Amino acid sequence: MAAPGNKGTIVIISSPSGGGKTSICRKLLTPSRRDAGWRFSVSYTTRQPRKGERHGRQYFFVDDGEFNRLRRKGFFAECARVHRYQYGTPKGPLEEVRRRGGVMLLDVDVQGARSIHAKFPDAIAVFVLPPSISALKSRLTKRGTETDEQLKVRFETARTEMRNFTKYDFEYLVINRDLGQAVRQVRSIIEAHPCRIEHLPAEHMARITR
Repeated sequence: MAAPGNKGTIVIISSPSGGGKTSICRKLLTPSRRDAGWRFSVSYTTRQPRKGERHGRQYFFVDDGEFNRLRRKGFFAECARVHRYQYGTPKGPLEEVRRRGGVMLLDVDVQGARSIHAKFPDAIAVFVLPPSISALKSRLTKRGTETDEQLKVRFETARTEMRNFTKYDFEYLVINRDLGQAVRQVRSIIEAHPCRIEHLPAEHMARITR
């Protein structure tokens, strides 16, 4: 699936930590969609892998020296320090999907989402929110992947992002009360997005308005 007039579509899915963006991306990437050219952008990070994570699957795990070397080379479309670690989105896969077609899903924090949307203004930008701050805190705690200090930092950042989401430059908002429903809503957004009038190529508009 690609928007008319474009080779490929970039989909930015962002949320506060614990909002569900990673789970939504995983559910969207069914085998049939992968066969249709849907892909997931694997970011780079300097944090340590969590239990069950593999290098090159969830993230590329590198140290600060390697991350900084890649940043100086212009390897990243965006990069930022989040929750005391560095994160970056590689530029090459985004440019490739624009040339070759398909859909590229990005699971990024708010800083990264805003930076990528500024560079790719025709990307689809979806912000995912948990139903409440208390629900968010419960999800972060149940994950059991951070120390108490790390959890506190993530929660405070997430709470700030939830309170300020109207200031961010997202086109769509999904409330993640139920994961299955949230996945269906994001899928519908991606599928319907090419139908927006501003995305129709000029030659097509000329034909239908004669």
